[in-house]
Amino acid sequence: MSGECSNTKAESFRIPRTIWALGFVSLFMDLSSELVHSLLPVFLVTTLGASALAVGVIEGIAESTAMLVKIFSGALSDFMGRRKGLLLLGYGLAALTKPLFPLAHSVEVVFTARFLDRIGKGIRGAPRDALIADVSPPEIRGACFGLRQSMDTVGAVFGPALAIVLMLWLADIQLVLWFAVIPAAVAVALIVAGVKEPTHLPSEHTFRSPIHWRVLHDFSSGYWWVVIVGGVFTLARFSEAFLILRAQQIGLSITWTPLVMVVMALFYALSAYPAGWLSDRISRTKLLCSGMGLLVLADLVLAQSSSVMTMMLGVVLWGLHMGFSQGILASLVADKAPAELKGTAFGIFNVVSGLCMLIASVLAGWLWQSIGSDSTFLTGALLATTALLLLLFKKQ
Repeated sequence: MSGECSNTKAESFRIPRTIWALGFVSLFMDLSSELVHSLLPVFLVTTLGASALAVGVIEGIAESTAMLVKIFSGALSDFMGRRKGLLLLGYGLAALTKPLFPLAHSVEVVFTARFLDRIGKGIRGAPRDALIADVSPPEIRGACFGLRQSMDTVGAVFGPALAIVLMLWLADIQLVLWFAVIPAAVAVALIVAGVKEPTHLPSEHTFRSPIHWRVLHDFSSGYWWVVIVGGVFTLARFSEAFLILRAQQIGLSITWTPLVMVVMALFYALSAYPAGWLSDRISRTKLLCSGMGLLVLADLVLAQSSSVMTMMLGVVLWGLHMGFSQGILASLVADKAPAELKGTAFGIFNVVSGLCMLIASVLAGWLWQSIGSDSTFLTGALLATTALLLLLFKKQ
C-alpha cells in the first residue's frame, strides 16, 4: 500500500509528456516566428519605408487580434471537450503565413501576413493553456506552465540567433525570411504525433457566447482581480519591435539588430522555469511584483541608454521581467478559474490583455514619432508602476 502511495506521489510531481510535447511545439514555432519578427521592424522601416507609428499600429492590431481570438477558441474548446483540433488549426494557420513575409513588397502584405499569423496564435493560445491546466498536477502547475514558457523562449533565442547567422551569410532579409518555413512545419508535425489530451465529455449545455453575462457570474472576484492587474500590466508592455528600433537608433546594424531578441529571449528562458518553480512554493503575487519591478527598471534604463551596453542591460531586464510575469499570470488564471471553464477563463483574460496591447503599441508608436523614443519607455515605466501599486495595495 505504501509503495502504491509513493508511486502515486512521484507521478504527481512528474511533468507529463504532453507538457513536454507542447513545449517542443512552442520551441519550433517560436524559432520560426522570432526569426521573422527580429528582422521585421527594420525591414518595415528601412526597406518598405514604414514609420514608427505604422509599426506600432501593425504590431498592436496583430497582437491584440491574437488575444481577442483566444476568448472564442477557449470557450469553444470547453464546449467541445477537445483542445488538440484547435491547436492544430492555430499552429497550421501560422505555418501557412510564413511564406508571405519573404514575398511581401508592401506594408499592406506584411500587415496581412502578420494579421493572419496572429489569428493562428489566437486560435491555439487559450486551448493550449487550458490543456496544460487539464493535464498538469496541481502541486506542480506553476512548474508546468514555466517549463512550456521556457521552451517557447528557447525557440525565441534560437530564432534571432539564426537570423544573425543567415544575415551574415546571405545579407538579404527576404531570402533569410524563407528559412522560417521549416521549423513552422516541424511544429505542426509534432502536434499530430506527440500531443495527447485527456478525455472530456462535451458540455451538456447548448453552446452560448463566451461573453454572455451569465458566464461572467461564474468567475470569482479573485479571478477578476487577476484580469484587471494583467490588463494594466499589459498597457506597460508594448511590442518588442520597439526594442529592435531602439537598437537600430543607437547604432546596431541591420544584421546585428536580432541580437536584441536573442538577449531578451535568453534571459526570459533562463528565468521562466525557475520563476514557475518558485511560484509553487512561495506567493505568486510576490513574484509577480518582482516582474513588474523589473519592467520599471528596464524601461528607465532603455529611456536613458546612449550606448549598446546600457541598451542591452535594459533588454536583459526586459527579458527577466517576462520570465517573472507571463507564466505566473497564466498560473494565477488557472488557479482562480472554475474547472469546467478554464478555456473561457484564459479567453476572457486574453481579450482584456489584447485590447490593452493594442492601446499600448499604438501609444508607443505615437509617442516615439511625436515626442521621441525616450517618452515611449518612460510612459511604459509609469504604467508598470501603476500595475505594481495595484498589486501591492490589494487586500490579501
